[in-house]
Amino acid sequence: MPLQKKPKSNKTNKIKHFPFGWLLVFFLLIMLMNSFNNIPVTGMPKEMAYSQFYQLLKNNPESINKVTKTESILQGDLADNSKFFVNIPDNDPEMISLMRQNLKNFEIKPARTFWITLLFNLGPILLLIFFWWMMAARGEQLGSRIMSFGKVKSKIQSNNEKATFEDVAGVDEAKEELKEVIEFLKDPKKFQKLGGKIPKGVLLVGPPGCGKTLIARAVAGEANVPFFSISGSNFVEMFVGVGASRVRDLFDQGRKAGVVSGKGAIIFIDEIDAVGRLRFSGIGGGNDEREQTLNQLLVEMDGFDGQQGLILIAATNRPDTLDPALLRPGRFDRTIIINLPDIKGREEILKVHTRKIKLAESVNLKSVASQTPGFSGADLANLCNEAALMAARNNKEAVEEIDLDKSVERVLMGPEKKSHIMSKKEKEITALHESGHALLSLLLPEVNPLKKVSIIPRGLAGGYTFTPPLEDRHYWTKKELLAEITMILGGRASEELNLSEVTTGAQNDLEVATGMARRMVTQFGMSERLGNLTLGRREGLVFLGRDIMEEKNYSEQTAHVIDEEVKQITDDAYNKAIELLRNNQDKLKLLSNTLLEKEVLSGEEVKKILGIEKSDLV
Repeated sequence: MPLQKKPKSNKTNKIKHFPFGWLLVFFLLIMLMNSFNNIPVTGMPKEMAYSQFYQLLKNNPESINKVTKTESILQGDLADNSKFFVNIPDNDPEMISLMRQNLKNFEIKPARTFWITLLFNLGPILLLIFFWWMMAARGEQLGSRIMSFGKVKSKIQSNNEKATFEDVAGVDEAKEELKEVIEFLKDPKKFQKLGGKIPKGVLLVGPPGCGKTLIARAVAGEANVPFFSISGSNFVEMFVGVGASRVRDLFDQGRKAGVVSGKGAIIFIDEIDAVGRLRFSGIGGGNDEREQTLNQLLVEMDGFDGQQGLILIAATNRPDTLDPALLRPGRFDRTIIINLPDIKGREEILKVHTRKIKLAESVNLKSVASQTPGFSGADLANLCNEAALMAARNNKEAVEEIDLDKSVERVLMGPEKKSHIMSKKEKEITALHESGHALLSLLLPEVNPLKKVSIIPRGLAGGYTFTPPLEDRHYWTKKELLAEITMILGGRASEELNLSEVTTGAQNDLEVATGMARRMVTQFGMSERLGNLTLGRREGLVFLGRDIMEEKNYSEQTAHVIDEEVKQITDDAYNKAIELLRNNQDKLKLLSNTLLEKEVLSGEEVKKILGIEKSDLV
């Protein structure tokens, strides 16, 4: 079971919250009152010699209005309203007797008690002792923080947070790979008696949101061993040596927890590229701390003892940046690729995320999965939550399939902007634009079937045409790509045919079409002039920052040819779109007018309005 952290002592908290400032002010006020206790309220008295006061008291007592004796000090007022004070011996009965005889206004104030005198005499000393104690306590507290600076703050999975493989869907291959790790943690002798060794480290590689962290938690939950989770960025600090110290502390915690549980432990480092980035030699020591942390991580992984059952699982979406020393066998023995789920995986993930959501009986999760190619597990979880919120806003008893369909559109294109007021002219332009896309999706058999067309603004778009694939695709033909580009340029072609000019509404269409055409030329070898070449060096397994990692490896002349070929592809596709829409202008106008009236049409409604099926217009 995981190591339990000891509760922090309340001693430092009491010291921290003790009212030191008010106590200090209190002592200063008492000392100040004591210092000015014998000073009159008005005027500053002048000191008078004992002999002078004695002669004045004996020969001319009428010149003295009042005298007050406080211990060994006499304070008084003269007839001219001047003030004076006299220091007299502690025991002088003759002077006291003379003042009582000669003065009409004479008063003796009682002396202070022993404890009050002791307090005021020892006050400065006590204040110094208190100040020293306060500084010592603060120093001890600061020292404890400094000593704990090198301690790692890893998250230990509690029983309530445990996951199992039942919570993981859409990554069956990764689960099979990790089952050996679970079996080793449960029954290590099965492997050890044959001389086999379990992998010391497992690296999970995949795009964000694919469930890498969830899989690691599920491995720990299935094996029922302590699970330590930490981010790679937690190791790196501005102070040299802190990261290495935290690495040592993390592995020390893991070993101790493994011994306590008797089954081993799992350490999970998320975003390990933050600490395991490729080392390089250069001028300056800006990377010394990170490299020292990486070196310590390599040392700790080399120090694994198979008998301890300590296994390291790490996750990254930038495997290209990791140091080769970290990836060699003996450290990370296995690299498991976790790709985006296919249609079957998405359906299983939707089932997991809708366990606690009340679904209508008519909901077909397979249909929803078919509309979400390229969605990660996190995207699907967000989709299910959006559908539940949407159904709740509409006061429904259960989530219906239409809620899930609208959530797909919301996740892909943003929320509807029903409050956005468009002018009549803008609506006509949007209707013509989207009708061009929708009609070409029916005219071109290679394009995905039409699901919905709308002129309601959504996200950054004024309208949209939704054509999701029926199934996951891994290969596309040249003809299919050209047809897709033609459909994408259908909005601009429709504007030119009906408005005799074009608008800025096709900005995103042009970006997508140009990108597809460039990939056909530089990556897929589909150029007539350049032939079967791939141009531009790209790193593999890069899930983030693809454009940054692309390297130009061709001449300026070749770059000019690439630009010409890209333009040729887009020009041919645009001319084909113009031709198809001109030949079906009546259908384009009918669809545009219907869109202006209804704003949203499904694919089936479009077919019914036009009275055609896709195969009829091939």
